[in-house]
Amino acid sequence: MIGRLREDTRAMCDRDPAARRCLEVALTYPGVHAVWGHRVTHRLWNSGFRLLARLLSHLVRLLTGVEIHPAATIGRRVTIDHGMGVVIGETAEVGDDVHMYHGVTLGGDTNEPVKRHPTVEDGVKIGANATLLGDITIGENAAVGAGSVVTDDVEAGATVVGIPARRIDD
Repeated sequence: MIGRLREDTRAMCDRDPAARRCLEVALTYPGVHAVWGHRVTHRLWNSGFRLLARLLSHLVRLLTGVEIHPAATIGRRVTIDHGMGVVIGETAEVGDDVHMYHGVTLGGDTNEPVKRHPTVEDGVKIGANATLLGDITIGENAAVGAGSVVTDDVEAGATVVGIPARRIDD
């Protein structure tokens, strides 16, 4: 447990040039706190304490401005920079080493009880206020530009921008 906390803190220190010390990150970064809170709520959810998990996730949202459904799957070293307004839906899957900025939404596009939120593979970067909707996959090491709306799969290593999001060449 302590190793994971250190790992998360170190990941944010490595990705945020404004981070002066890891202690500062651990004490003052709401995105880090939201990920830590999600670890607790996810464990409660998977143990069958679903109402308690939802209540605690709402408290985490109140304190951090980040809403992560307890059933969502979040990988290792996931960082949320600034955090405010981030929403990660129930069936979302976020891989390892993903970095996202404020206002990101991993949202659903159906009311059916199916996989309805995005899968974000390892190493993806998601810009501020980007919206990813539906059961789509954002491939490994892809980048989603700020303000983009993504409704289709994104290939590994690709960069997409715009509304609707389109691939750009580097």
